[in-house]
Amino acid sequence: MTFNPLEQRGIPLDRQLRNWRELDVSPIDPDRCDPYTRCRIITMNGIEVEAILFSHQLARHTVDPEVKRQLAQVRYIEAQQQKVVNWLLPGVSSVLETTIAYEQVAVDLTAWVARMEPDPYLKQAYQFGVLEDFDHLYRYANLYEMIEHRKAESIVDNLTEVMPGRPTRYHHRDPVDNVRDPYAKDETNPLSKLHALTIMSAEQQTMNFYMNTGPTYMEPIARQLYQEIGLIEEEHVTHYESLVDPGETWWEQLVNHEYNECYLYHSFMEQESDPKVRAVWELHLNMELEHLHAACDLMRRHDGRDPASVLAPELPNVLTFEPNKQYIRELLDTQMDLTTLGTGYVREAHERFEKMQERIHGGEAPPSDRVMTEHDEMFGREYRVQTEGEHPDPAQREK
Repeated sequence: MTFNPLEQRGIPLDRQLRNWRELDVSPIDPDRCDPYTRCRIITMNGIEVEAILFSHQLARHTVDPEVKRQLAQVRYIEAQQQKVVNWLLPGVSSVLETTIAYEQVAVDLTAWVARMEPDPYLKQAYQFGVLEDFDHLYRYANLYEMIEHRKAESIVDNLTEVMPGRPTRYHHRDPVDNVRDPYAKDETNPLSKLHALTIMSAEQQTMNFYMNTGPTYMEPIARQLYQEIGLIEEEHVTHYESLVDPGETWWEQLVNHEYNECYLYHSFMEQESDPKVRAVWELHLNMELEHLHAACDLMRRHDGRDPASVLAPELPNVLTFEPNKQYIRELLDTQMDLTTLGTGYVREAHERFEKMQERIHGGEAPPSDRVMTEHDEMFGREYRVQTEGEHPDPAQREK
């Protein structure tokens, strides 16, 4: 069934404010919930955080006080939505358990987007990034067993495999090689705009999460691993945000943000198995429909253009959280040795890459390597979840 948010009306903006009782949502049960429910929550939190931050940046770049007031009204509701969404996560989960869920999001969300992306250059960008997040999941899963003596399969529930991706030590690149070419806003498929904004927002939230939670650990190896992977997430945000055409006006970006929120809330409402969480997705979708119309009005007024000229005429097929094991394995078999050079990809370790490696590692093993050494000393083995057989790359198979 087609769904065009430009033709739908939601809850009027002046009826969207919620009181404390309405904001006090019950969290999911981490031991009984569908792991992909938790993934949807983490994704939508990142989407709402990006919406809030973008609105603040737009407000700081306009001199029109009436525009500032309109943005503030919608932004406060977005802030309530973000609190509701993020507060669905359970307080009983440790930071490391939530971290593993964040990386499951990064793997299965990015893999799905890569599978569905119509633009070959953008598809390659997602394929490249997902192999790095896949390795982060593996490193954190080993740290989890070391520190909390629990296994990550209780979190990923065999929906996502846990084994080496592109080794984390090789993710550290010269910053100039993290900048990609943008899509052309007037030529690209509207779905590509949604994909880029979604992955950028999810990676941005992961970066924010690690930079703030990393120092809360006492164990040195945990603090060090969060520091290392937190730096890589900054690289990933640079990688993904550079895919967005900087020629899009502020108003065009605003309607893209609101349209993307409608797309994702609609997608998640369609597939959510938890009725309480589904009710949140449905409520927020009906709020976002009005936010989209408000953004469209601003675009017509200040850009002099019809938003329908830049948006998809109807929502694409729902974005779906589902296992991507075989797709990831194909990438592990064919793209493990890629790195970036300028805006492209190469297989050889070029001079700029090698210099960065020498400077950042300083002749020492990085935390991502040391966590594996310490895990092996504790348990005499690595921690892996390989439901589909041996690792596709013989060099990455367990010794």
